[in-house]
Amino acid sequence: MEFQNLGKTGITVSRSCLGAMMFGAMGNRDHDECIGMIHKALDAGVNFIDTADAYSGGESEEIVGAALKDRRDRVVLATKFFIPMGQDPNMKGGSRKWIIEEVESSLRRLGTDYIDLYQIHRWDDATDIEETLSALTDLVRQGKVRAIGSSMFPGDRIVESQWTAEKMGFQRFRCEQPWYSIFSRDIERTVLPVCERYGMGVIVWSPLDGGWLTGRYRSPSDLGEKTRLARSAARFGRQFDPESELHHRKFQLVEDLSKIAADAGLSLAHLALGFAREHPAVTSVIIGPRTHEQLDDCLAGSDVVLSKDTLEAIDALVPPGTSVNGLDPSTGAVLGRRVRRRRN
Repeated sequence: MEFQNLGKTGITVSRSCLGAMMFGAMGNRDHDECIGMIHKALDAGVNFIDTADAYSGGESEEIVGAALKDRRDRVVLATKFFIPMGQDPNMKGGSRKWIIEEVESSLRRLGTDYIDLYQIHRWDDATDIEETLSALTDLVRQGKVRAIGSSMFPGDRIVESQWTAEKMGFQRFRCEQPWYSIFSRDIERTVLPVCERYGMGVIVWSPLDGGWLTGRYRSPSDLGEKTRLARSAARFGRQFDPESELHHRKFQLVEDLSKIAADAGLSLAHLALGFAREHPAVTSVIIGPRTHEQLDDCLAGSDVVLSKDTLEAIDALVPPGTSVNGLDPSTGAVLGRRVRRRRN
């Protein structure tokens, strides 16, 4: 397992980060099996685990906490806050009120007295960034948090956060956690260069694009109601059409990328994982297995290095800085609200 510094924090993390989103009701409900996967990853050399309070309503944090009961000191543990955790309107976001309250809940669920990396899950339009950074700075000074980070911030919001921290004397975000895969390369335009400029670590998620880059989906008949794609669409209230133009384009790209992978002597999944690690700004790639088999395959691809020819072949299909999926969701969410002339 390779290791790399997390930005300029001095913290060393494995280049594969175990994502815990699928541990609990959102994925695998068997706690013993999930704990076994965490132990297997640690035994394979992974020292970095990422979860969030909102994953299965806190269940993921509880599973991770149980797994780390006797191994906490050797693990770099990251979690997140922001997504609603209840019906109360103040049980969400980046306010001081919520941060101070929710960090205690995460510490309790994780069974620890400190969090190595505490991240805001999304940009909060309702809260001044100085309010968020002020509260997080207090947590660092209290020893409850070692470093702070952002997730899914557009490039301009990352810059605003860095400038605010410098101006106010607050702790600054030390890393960013964006969506990145062969199918979603928007962050190569602004987010990754900005992170490099400020010496931030980058932890990328969904390198397999929700399963597309495993080769599992090759025709509309593979996109049934029980697939992860369909479940995700239903969870977020999105329309799911197996016959959409987007899906047909992805079917073709999966075939083309599978040929590139075969020429390189790799599976499609290992090609995708290798691609995500290849960018010099990327510190660690989150793998989010639901089963032991998925974990084993991800770990087997943890040392893949792609050749220049292979990378250029990928670029010819999905050019740098572009996205098959459309705008990066963080960028799109911000722009979408800003360009509307009416509140609705």
